[in-house]
Amino acid sequence: MKKLIVILSALTLFTGCGCNKKLMNTPTKKVEMFFQNYQTLDDEVISQLDKIVAEEENFNTEHRASYKELMKKHYKELKYDVKDEKIDGDTATVTVEIEVTDYSKAMNDADRYLEEHPDEFKNTNGEYDKSLFVTYRLKQLKEVKDTVKYTLDLTLSKVDDEWKLDSISDVDERKIHGMYVY
Repeated sequence: MKKLIVILSALTLFTGCGCNKKLMNTPTKKVEMFFQNYQTLDDEVISQLDKIVAEEENFNTEHRASYKELMKKHYKELKYDVKDEKIDGDTATVTVEIEVTDYSKAMNDADRYLEEHPDEFKNTNGEYDKSLFVTYRLKQLKEVKDTVKYTLDLTLSKVDDEWKLDSISDVDERKIHGMYVY
């Protein structure tokens, strides 16, 4: 499931008239738009989610649909608050606090449960059935209500007078998706 952390490259950002474009072309606005794209389930966000879910080998059709709905709910409920912006020439750092559903504990608890109760995940032939465990884990993730806050320092670069969000680190991606183990 760790592969399921959706890797989002730079999202297509809002453009408009010259005045709107200039107002929207700040590091803070680009970071806000990045998180708003999650909250509004932007087409690019859903496309990336679909791609990752489709590639997950351990998911059957039901698992894919269940996980996709889980993450869509997660994205809609994501909260963010920009705390600071620092610009140094053509680079910038935006500090943002996010609040997300904390799936990490449920993931760890499910793994521990598997270790302690392996017989519950065996098929009728007595062999381990990954599908049974995935179903169990998804059920545990759906029940999570706890949230966690993280502070991220996102970097941006100015390219051709346009601020672009740099690649997000793996750690920050896991935090955004509620899968960071702390």
